[in-house]
Amino acid sequence: MVTLERLRADHAQALLAFEWENRAYFARSIPDRGDEYFTGPGFAERHQALLAEQQAGVCHFHLVLDEEGGIVGRVNLVDVADGCAEVGYRVGEQAAGRGVATAAVAQVCRLAAGDYGLTALTAVTTADNRASMTVLGRNGFTCVGDTTVAGRPGLRFVRDSLTA
Repeated sequence: MVTLERLRADHAQALLAFEWENRAYFARSIPDRGDEYFTGPGFAERHQALLAEQQAGVCHFHLVLDEEGGIVGRVNLVDVADGCAEVGYRVGEQAAGRGVATAAVAQVCRLAAGDYGLTALTAVTTADNRASMTVLGRNGFTCVGDTTVAGRPGLRFVRDSLTA
């Protein structure tokens, strides 16, 4: 069982450790965040910027926690506008293949409909990320066309029937 916890300022160190630990793993399927994300003031500044976006209501950021409270992933709703947002997620290597992403996306869909009042979600993934496509399909998303993700071929998905 996984739980979602809304991003807070005191998550910074644990989140940075999670991102460092999984950097190479993530880079195999999604664009790398770059060295500046991890070094110097980059991460701290980015974390504060995310919290400001969340406070403004334009994004909702969540950590995915395991039974012991350790971070095993992230799931976010970004670019909130007109009842819609884009969902994005990542699960660390140690938790991959265990249904964590599917459960986290299901939970964020419920939060989107209930707590955040959203009616539709979109998502994109690279065309070669079969695991991500499976997660989206299991959560009621439908592929609606081609796109690009950081210059790579990708697919766009929509879920337009959210219920709390």
